[in-house]
Amino acid sequence: MRVALLTTDNREDCRDYSAPVPWFGTAPEALLQGFASLPEVEVHVLSCARARMPSPEKLAPNISFHSLYVPNSGWMRTAYQGCIRAVRRKLKDIRPQIVHGQGTERDCAISAVFSGVPSVLTIHGNMRCVARVMKARMFSFLWLAARLERFTIPRAQGVICLTRHTQEAVADLARRTWMVPNAVDAAFFEINAQPPPGAPPRILCVGDVYALKNQNALIRALDPLSENRKFKVIFLGNANAHDPYAAEFSRLVQARPWCVYHGFARRDDLRAHLRQATLLALPSLEENCPMVVLEAMASGVPVVAARVGGVPDLIEEGKTGLFCEPRDADSMRAGIERVLKSPAAAEEMAREAKLRAKARFSPGVIAQRHLEIYREVLSGLSSSPEP
Repeated sequence: MRVALLTTDNREDCRDYSAPVPWFGTAPEALLQGFASLPEVEVHVLSCARARMPSPEKLAPNISFHSLYVPNSGWMRTAYQGCIRAVRRKLKDIRPQIVHGQGTERDCAISAVFSGVPSVLTIHGNMRCVARVMKARMFSFLWLAARLERFTIPRAQGVICLTRHTQEAVADLARRTWMVPNAVDAAFFEINAQPPPGAPPRILCVGDVYALKNQNALIRALDPLSENRKFKVIFLGNANAHDPYAAEFSRLVQARPWCVYHGFARRDDLRAHLRQATLLALPSLEENCPMVVLEAMASGVPVVAARVGGVPDLIEEGKTGLFCEPRDADSMRAGIERVLKSPAAAEEMAREAKLRAKARFSPGVIAQRHLEIYREVLSGLSSSPEP
């Protein structure tokens, strides 16, 4: 089977056009890792960029990469018309049987549904939900992304939903849905977290710094706990210095010796932090299938996560992690204190989470399920009567 996978090359996001190798989101990377183990599938990865970049032709023996140049005028301001045209031109050469658009945040979904080839979409962030929670202003990026999501979903043959949260969100729009969680890079399963002996417990909080991720509320919630217990909270993620929320975050961190901000972390850095973490805290106001929760579970790190969106599909309360209410400071504090006070119970939860993560989120397992979905779509189309 020949598949075209449309995803974002993060060299474009970071404007790092001199880097010689593409790098993708953690979920698409892990999915590609799974596809590399399935010789019966031929995958072509397509990514649009505003600059011509040096790129390898092959990411694996059965995975090719195509970087497509699209000038500035072909992006969001024209509803990604330049990306759509570039993808269609390349697909005429590749002649895939199915196109898979990764994410509705940018160009991938709309390029997939206008490709002229049967298409499926994976929704990573539910843009309509995010826009609602963030009260997105008219014509802002979130507002436009939410409308593009509404436009593309019914035009695909189906939507791969990472959680029931997404299934419910797209039920009124999608022709059909399948629930398949994200894959996790196999390297995370090799980690067995061991916090340094004698060091204060390390609470890891991963995510770009903005209101949706709720870091500032977490810091304030932990103020009373810091008065009688030693610990470190380590924050990882991008922060826009011009954003008022990020500026407030910076002031909060600088005023508290138990808070540390390390900025954006590449995967090797994240794995290094997880090896020494006592727990992962996720205080977000909206999430679908947060990769860092899956990666912490795979690494054997206890998780305290907000009971929002699709997170309840990933964690079983008290068995593989703990929930908190992200708008309730007492709830966030209590969940974290419970892990710090009962390390043996937390270790047992993390051990069970690691076992379940290996069964549910391994790259080979997830890639095989995708291949089954592609076959189901194509079989359904071939058996449909002629119009």
